[in-house]
Amino acid sequence: VFCKIVNSEIPCFKIYETDNTLAFLDISQVTKGHTLVIPKKHYRDLLSLDPDIAKEISEAVLEVTHILKTKLGVDNFNLLNNSGPLAGQEVPHFHMHILPRYENDGISFSKPHQPADMAVIKKLHENITK
Repeated sequence: VFCKIVNSEIPCFKIYETDNTLAFLDISQVTKGHTLVIPKKHYRDLLSLDPDIAKEISEAVLEVTHILKTKLGVDNFNLLNNSGPLAGQEVPHFHMHILPRYENDGISFSKPHQPADMAVIKKLHENITK
């Protein structure tokens, strides 16, 4: 569906655009101003993303947050990428969600933190860094 948006086969509410990126309002609007930032070229997910395009997406995300701050007066955001089906990715085209946050908006990504087993974390660290 995002490739069709890039090719103007499906309309979108564009917020920002560069040669390689496009930002537009998400039609679900989880919060007011919920915006998606995508690469114009198709990349399935985070692991398939070209590093140079990843930098451009990061720059576009930053620019869009400034636009939303100026236009909506919001200065709290969640940035989210669901990469792969187990992470909740529904559209197989890399995209970043920018969720402006408002007081009492009812959205929570937090769960109670449990004390960690430091031996388990140490072993995990060893596995990742060796």
